Amino acid sequence: QVQLVESGGGLVQAGGPLRPSCAASGRFYTTNTMAWYRQIPGKQRELVATITSGGTRNYADTTKGRFTISRGNAKNTVSLEMNSLKPEDTAVYYCYAAIRPTGWSVRATDYWGQGTQVTVSS
Repeated sequence: QVQLVESGGGLVQAGGPLRPSCAASGRFYTTNTMAWYRQIPGKQRELVATITSGGTRNYADTTKGRFTISRGNAKNTVSLEMNSLKPEDTAVYYCYAAIRPTGWSVRATDYWGQGTQVTVSS
């Protein structure tokens, strides 16, 4: 059973940093793209940042220059270094990974973490 487990959310003052991380566990062949999304109650989940297996990064315009997405050496972990946090960054942050179950799997399967709350106080 593949799972994504997040940690590192919490409460921080505006301008401060936070660094949630996520690890994929269970039996699988490899992870492809990993990403962070966030969701405010009553709104659609939105993309924050993505990183491919080759290390190519992309960011939402609202987080570019403040957030940095990174993968661990084992490629099954991803973290999001968030700096200069603003109250509008308050949301539940979700980890995403496209995971190939076996070496002969043609397609990757989408997995989501359970979400970690990030609250930025003004």
